[in-house]
Amino acid sequence: QVQLVESGGGLVQPGGSLRLSCAASGSIFGVNFMGWFRQVPGKERELVAEIASSGLANYADSVKGRFTISRENAKKTVYLQMNNLKVEDTAVYYCRGYWPYSSLEVWGQGTLVTVSS
Repeated sequence: QVQLVESGGGLVQPGGSLRLSCAASGSIFGVNFMGWFRQVPGKERELVAEIASSGLANYADSVKGRFTISRENAKKTVYLQMNNLKVEDTAVYYCRGYWPYSSLEVWGQGTLVTVSS
């Protein structure tokens, strides 16, 4: 059983930075994709950034140049460094793990990021 636990959310002023962490527990093997999604009330959950076990990453256009996703496989942890935060980045951020060859998808409980002056 794989579980994901996010941390690092909070309140930050526009232009500030936060780093989110997603720690995985349980047996994790094989090709996988770890991603960060976000959701605001009344809107669909959207992909923010995703990183493959190979290290290849992709980003939503709205966060390119401001956010960086990374992973430490030995610690089974994925990070999202968020810089130059904007009010519109306010959302609940969710970590997702996807193992395509096992057809396994796991979500964390979410962490709230609020960008406000």
